Amino acid sequence: MSGDTLDELETRAPQERERELMARLPGLIAQAQGAPGWARILQGVDAATIDNRAALARLPVTRKSDLKTLQHDLRPFGGLNSTPQNQLARVYMSPGPIFDPEGRAPDWWRFSRPMYAAGVRAGGLLQNCFSYHFTPAAFMVEAGAARIGCTVIPAGSGQTEMQVQAMAELKPDTYIGTPSFLKIIIEKAREMGADISSVKQAMMGAEALPESLRRWFAENGVPHVYQTYASADIGSIAYETRSNGVLNPGMVLDEDVILEIVRPGSGDPVPPGEVGEVVVTLFNPDYPLIRFATGDLSAILTDAPPSACGRTNTRIKGWMGRADQTTKVRAMFVHPSQVNEIARRHPEIRKARLVISGKVASDVMTLHCEVDDPMDLRNAAAIVNSIRELTKLRGDVRFAERGSLPNDGKIIDDVRDYS
Repeated sequence: MSGDTLDELETRAPQERERELMARLPGLIAQAQGAPGWARILQGVDAATIDNRAALARLPVTRKSDLKTLQHDLRPFGGLNSTPQNQLARVYMSPGPIFDPEGRAPDWWRFSRPMYAAGVRAGGLLQNCFSYHFTPAAFMVEAGAARIGCTVIPAGSGQTEMQVQAMAELKPDTYIGTPSFLKIIIEKAREMGADISSVKQAMMGAEALPESLRRWFAENGVPHVYQTYASADIGSIAYETRSNGVLNPGMVLDEDVILEIVRPGSGDPVPPGEVGEVVVTLFNPDYPLIRFATGDLSAILTDAPPSACGRTNTRIKGWMGRADQTTKVRAMFVHPSQVNEIARRHPEIRKARLVISGKVASDVMTLHCEVDDPMDLRNAAAIVNSIRELTKLRGDVRFAERGSLPNDGKIIDDVRDYS
């Protein structure tokens, strides 16, 4: 650990990183196929041939929303774990219930990278305000702190007056937790007349961090605020960085993930810069994940210059909403996968977006399609028939010029009047 980066992996040439990730991929597929759940999902796949992104993109997507069913059928992890439960360090439980494992390797969640980027250093003191109850976020921080060599106040969530007292007496330099809870702590400290000015930096997750709140923190004594993107199944995915005190654009990917951005409801990668669903392939010795769809929307940052911090990995725009846009129309559920299947049946459709308008009980369903020639209506009737066949609902079609639909990742756009 030296300078602005945790290790040399973060600053290697992008071509070298890609080459090494692809070289590791066949071994990951073979490892996963040793677990019963992945053996079923990847049945018939020759692991040795999965050594490039095109081959990876042909494998099935496993969605986070599938975990409840997978785990119900095969406790506790749906057969996706390579390491038996009795050899793990911890088992976590989220509502559902959904169970998540933690292995015994140091910094298992790879959280030292976002923490180091946020200014956490050996010899520092941080107040860990993520919950220690059933969920892994607090333990992600603990493991990252152990690798870096800083000291942790295991504060958890709640007990606001004690949080303020700990900050005032022990003087940590870093807060880690949710944005909303730090705001509560700062307001409580003001009410108590307590000095918590030692906290100059904060790393936040689990909630949205609007720019207005980021400015509020700067105005109230915490000028260096960093956002991290992580989940209870994957651990660290991406994180913010700074150079010379200035926040760099986007969020840099973790070194042990392969990222794909796919069209919601499908497994098809979208062009760089287009908004879609975050799909992660994770190199993990205990819990490998192959094309794991998070349900989150994001996009690869394509127009940013190389970061002055020295990190060379791909950057994404951060969390941009949820990918599961399933909605109900006239008592029938309509799914993004159905819209994608309509587009697949009609190759002239370059991009599709189903717009639900009107009022509830008087719904109007229109499929907006980007095509090469919007004036050519010869295929409109066939597309209308596909809409009805696949959704069991009546719908119209409207053609549009290529590039005219919004780049926001929406496959289904519900604009109905609910008043």
